[in-house]
Amino acid sequence: MNRVEQSECLGYTADDQNVMSEEIGVGHEMSAEIETEKRVRVALRLVPGLGSTRLRELIAVFGSAQAAWEASPEAFSIWGNVAWVQQLLRLKRELSLIRVQEELEKKGIQTVIPEEGSYPRLLAELADAPPLLYYRGQLGEDQEALAFVGSRQATAYGKAAAEFLAKEAASRGVVIVSGLARGIDSAAHKGALAAKGVTWAFLGSGVDIVYPKENLRLAEEILQQGALISEFVPGTAPQPTHFPARNRLISGCARGVVVVEAAKKSGALITVDFALEQGREVFAVPGPIFSELSQGTHHLIRQGARIVDDIEDIWAEFPDFQRSLGTVGKDNTSIITGETGQPGGTGLQGKDRPLSLSPEQKSLLGILSDIPLHVDQITLQAPVGAEKIPLLLLELQLTGQIIQLPGQRYVISRY
Repeated sequence: MNRVEQSECLGYTADDQNVMSEEIGVGHEMSAEIETEKRVRVALRLVPGLGSTRLRELIAVFGSAQAAWEASPEAFSIWGNVAWVQQLLRLKRELSLIRVQEELEKKGIQTVIPEEGSYPRLLAELADAPPLLYYRGQLGEDQEALAFVGSRQATAYGKAAAEFLAKEAASRGVVIVSGLARGIDSAAHKGALAAKGVTWAFLGSGVDIVYPKENLRLAEEILQQGALISEFVPGTAPQPTHFPARNRLISGCARGVVVVEAAKKSGALITVDFALEQGREVFAVPGPIFSELSQGTHHLIRQGARIVDDIEDIWAEFPDFQRSLGTVGKDNTSIITGETGQPGGTGLQGKDRPLSLSPEQKSLLGILSDIPLHVDQITLQAPVGAEKIPLLLLELQLTGQIIQLPGQRYVISRY
């Protein structure tokens, strides 16, 4: 079968063939085959009832999506006269593959399949890897990744821990992977962005639908330094059943999963289950013993998860990270004890404090930590007069040393 006959069999019009000739050029046969295979997979995913699992089944039966597209109606008899088969056969007669691809491109949506180098490498190695991923932004090749998951109702401590660790990992060249949810996910993405690093957000919707809406701005920032990724067809609304599927991709593309704050029945633990099935390392950040959000992470630690005190605890598990990405010396910054390594302290301090702080300002910094403290508690503990506290707190805010939270509560700032 020559190329023209094959194109006609694939449902390309004469105009489509002309466009293909311009795109392919001479000496790009392999690239052309990949592009055709991608376009067919995009078309097949438009069939109602034909998701990633069934697409993977079609590829296994026929050898490729292209072969399935070329197959006769009789070849589909093994599935019987089911609705999705009838929809597929109708689509083959009516659809222009290139036009479908052009519609995606108009929306800034790209696609990648496991046969391509830009498909997340570790994910491609899994037996249930999605045969097609949609994404916006940019994907690199052969990149090492670390996943962060945790509670949507994260505390200031949890957000600070996730942001700190993600920033440290991203600054060393690791891709930070999460799910763009509220709480820990958002904090991890922000940490990567702060380090000018790469971050991928896997969605439980189409890549053209950002959920939750409050993270629209964060999503736009991610597009500048990474990608929004999904196995769901563009236009797909978020559904509760989509998020476990999304979670398996988060763990699947990463070398390890870091859990920061999770209740006993947290959805983050679903990701941990996937991670263990996939042979990934699991890390857990300990939290305050009185917090419900520490119960899940502490349970993981008892079950053998690696406890994370600082980035070096993660780095030590992946010596090949150090060879391929490089490393920096341990700075003794701990997310449990703080910069000095002493119990208490300010904790989670990622930037140098200016040396020009007054003794009174330093005394307040010594009281504050990553755990929110009300102004009344600060006043009781501070060795300065109560009338000076408001001004001192304001000065520390203006110099970026502390952050004020709702309800007149304060935490240390790391950036």
